[in-house]
Amino acid sequence: MSKRLSNNYKAVVERDSKRLPVLYKSILVGLSVGIVTSLYRLMLMRAEDFSFALYETLRAHLIFVPLAFIALGISGYFVGWLASRFPMIRGSGIPQVKGIIMGYFKDRWLGTLIAKFIGGTLSIAAGLSLGREGPSIQLGACIAQGIGDRLGDSRTEKKILMASGASAGLAAAFNAPLAGAVFALEEIFKYFSPIILLSTMAAAVVADFVSKMIFGVSPVFHFNITGNIPLSAYWLLFLMGAVLGAGGALYNAVLISTQRLFQKIPWLNERTRLILPFLLAGILGLIFPVVLCGGHAVIGQLQPGTGIPLLLLILVVKFTFSMISFGSGAPGGIFFPLLILGATIGAIFGSLATQSSGVDPSLFYNFIILAMAGYFTAIVRAPITGIILLVEMTGSFTHMLSLTIVSVVAYVVADLLKSEPIYESMLEHMIAKGGMESSEADTVKKVTLEMIVHHGAPAENKQIKDLDLPACCLLIAIQRGKHEIIPHGDTQILAGDYLLFLTNLCDETRARETLGKLTSVK
Repeated sequence: MSKRLSNNYKAVVERDSKRLPVLYKSILVGLSVGIVTSLYRLMLMRAEDFSFALYETLRAHLIFVPLAFIALGISGYFVGWLASRFPMIRGSGIPQVKGIIMGYFKDRWLGTLIAKFIGGTLSIAAGLSLGREGPSIQLGACIAQGIGDRLGDSRTEKKILMASGASAGLAAAFNAPLAGAVFALEEIFKYFSPIILLSTMAAAVVADFVSKMIFGVSPVFHFNITGNIPLSAYWLLFLMGAVLGAGGALYNAVLISTQRLFQKIPWLNERTRLILPFLLAGILGLIFPVVLCGGHAVIGQLQPGTGIPLLLLILVVKFTFSMISFGSGAPGGIFFPLLILGATIGAIFGSLATQSSGVDPSLFYNFIILAMAGYFTAIVRAPITGIILLVEMTGSFTHMLSLTIVSVVAYVVADLLKSEPIYESMLEHMIAKGGMESSEADTVKKVTLEMIVHHGAPAENKQIKDLDLPACCLLIAIQRGKHEIIPHGDTQILAGDYLLFLTNLCDETRARETLGKLTSVK
C-alpha cells in the first residue's frame, strides 16, 4: 500500500485520534443545548401555569368564554400554519431526528428550532396533552446540527454531534443524563460505540448541569417510597407487566390510527387540523381541567384515597385527549403524557392490590413508578432507557429488580401482540409520505456507514464474497477489538465486528437499509 493511500485510509477509519476533538465539540453542544432547552422548559412551565389560570378565570367569568374560544381557534390556526411552513416540527421530533441521522431527511435547523419553540409553547399554553421531552430532543439535535455544520469534520461526526444534542436535550428536560446517553444508543443508533457513548455522555452531563443550576437538583417526581414490594407479591409484577404490555400495544395502534384519521378528514388541511385539539382543550379546561397539558395536575390525584372510578375517568379522558393532541400533528412530545397514563394505570393497579391482595398500603406508590417504566417500555420498546429514566426521575435506586421484571414482561407482551415501537412506526409513516430528495451533488459526495454485526445476524461467520452487499457501497475496513482489518473476499465476518462502508450520499438510506438486514437480527 502506498504512503498516500495508507494515510487516506487511516484518515477514514482511525477512531482514537478523533475522540478528543469530538469530545470537546460535544461539551460545547451540551452547554448550548442545556441553555436553550432549559429556557424552553421554563417557558413551558410558564405556559402551563397560564393555561390553568386562564381556564380558572373563564370558569368564574363565563361571559369571556366566546372570546377565549376565538383566541384558541386563531392560535390553533397559527400553529398549523407554522407546521405547514416547517413540516419537521410536527409531533415529538424524535422520528425526525432519527430520520435525519439515518439520512432520510434534510432539515433547515434554525427555522425548525424557532418554529418548534414557538409552536410547542403555544400548544401547552392552550392546554394540549403534550410533553416537553420530544421537542427538547429535537431542539438539542437542531443546535448540534448548527454546531456540526460549523465545526464538524465529516458527515459521520456531524451525526454523532446530533445524537449528542438529542441526548443533552433529554437530559436537560428530565434531569436524567444517564437516560439521555442510553437513549441515543438504544433508540437512535441501536448499537454500542465508544465514541458515541463518550460524546453523548459528555453532552448529557453538561446539559444536565446547566439544567440543575436553573431548576435545582430535586427529582422530577416526588413519591413517598418507604419500602420494597416483597418477593411473595412478585406475581403481581408479572400480571402488571402483562397489562401494561397490552395497554402499550393499544396505545400505539390507536395513535397511528388517529394520525391517519386526521389526514383523511376532507375538511381539515395542514393549517386547520390543529384547531380541533385547541378547541377541545378549551372544552376540557372548563369541565375537566385535570387532564390538561403534560399531566402534572394528574399526579396530585394519584393518592391511596382517590377512588378507582375517578382514576378510570382520568385515564380514559387523558388517553383520548392525548391521542387527539398528538395525532393532529401538534408540536409536542408523548414521553410525559404516556408516563402519566402509566402512573394512572399503576395507581389503579396499586389500589386493587392493596384492597384485594393483602399488599401493604404503604407500597401504593411503588406500583405507580413500576407502571410508568413498564408502559414506557411497551410503547417505545426501549427498556433500559425506561428503567434508568424512572430511576433518575424519582431519585430512588431501591427497586431496580422490580422495575426490570415489569419492563421485560411488558416488552415481551407488546412484542407478542405484534406492536411496532411507536417511533419506528412514525418514522416509517414519514418516509412513506416522502423522504429526502437527492441532488446531483449527492452522487459525488461520499459518506461512511458503520454497522455492528449482531449475534445470529445473516452476515455472521460468512466470508465477504458470500455476502449480497449492495452495489452502491464498498466495505473498506473491519474493526475487531483493537485491530483494524483490511477486508478481502475471503475475510470471515464475526459477531461483534464493526464494519465500515463507503457509499454515495444519495445512496445512504438504501445502503443502510440493506446492510441493516445483513448485520442485525429482527
